[in-house]
Amino acid sequence: MSVRDLLTPVVVAPMAGGPTTPSLVVNAARAGALGFLAAGYKSPEAVEAELRAVAGVPFGLNIFVPMPPPGDPAPLERYRRLLQSEADRYGVELPPLRLADDDHFAAKVELAIRYQAPLVSFTFGVPDAAVVRALREAGSAVLITVTSAAEAARAVAAAPDGLIAQGGTGGAHSATTHPATYRGTTTAAEVLAEVQTTGGVPVVAAGGVSSAADVRALLDAGAAAVQVGTYFLLADEAGTRPTHRAAIAGGDFTETVVTRAFTGQPARGLRNRFTDAYSAAAPIGYPAIHYLTAPIRAAAAARNDPGALHLWAGTGFASARPAPVAELIRDLLP
Repeated sequence: MSVRDLLTPVVVAPMAGGPTTPSLVVNAARAGALGFLAAGYKSPEAVEAELRAVAGVPFGLNIFVPMPPPGDPAPLERYRRLLQSEADRYGVELPPLRLADDDHFAAKVELAIRYQAPLVSFTFGVPDAAVVRALREAGSAVLITVTSAAEAARAVAAAPDGLIAQGGTGGAHSATTHPATYRGTTTAAEVLAEVQTTGGVPVVAAGGVSSAADVRALLDAGAAAVQVGTYFLLADEAGTRPTHRAAIAGGDFTETVVTRAFTGQPARGLRNRFTDAYSAAAPIGYPAIHYLTAPIRAAAAARNDPGALHLWAGTGFASARPAPVAELIRDLLP
């Protein structure tokens, strides 16, 4: 089966860290949309349990490509010292820097092969061509997320079945492999147009999609499908934290920013106290910064304090609303 046969006009994006649940994926499939499980941050055992939970419906699995450890840890050490006041504020201890972590990459690829995931997508880089080949030989279609024509050319060299063109207006992490210069100013339509010129494979458009008109425009522009995340953060089946839900829906937060403050990788979220205080100082350093700020974020969530929580959201976050995912999908279809 080709990747075009597997894709649906609307694809429910993988949202790591809690919002994506097996229930979200299963009910999206029952409503006629493909949903992706998010393997990021989870143990192989947790990923396997989710793969079992979605058995019987079409689905995708998203896997993080490991990033190389930073060549110079000094900027990360300085940032750790800067964050000590936040640790004191929330009564937590900052962990030692965790400079290398592959998020169980090999084990998650093996699970995708064993459970014959219909679609496997990658972000944060290009997997080795041997990984792509092994997945395709096992029957999975492979998508690689890119943010520019240059990244698309490198991705196509690994021979995937398609690409995901991620605009800078989308919520959460950018897949960019150039975090130092990334500003998140591109739209899904702009990146789609760039990426379509490289490689001749189907391209899924993603980023900042918040209406049926947005979906129709991207499909008319040649997208094989449109991947949507933020719009589903308030879905009944989503595992979005209560504090995050309240921030999206409450009206107190009115703009989004691209920041490295929480994780060391550019990500778009609601502007809050933490992004204002630390975005300018935050170094490049994913996943080391992610693990460094984790106790602060966990304590903020426990206190229902949105000021130090990563409130990932795309520019169209105002369109998100509470409803069953099936209803949201129906409203998004052109």
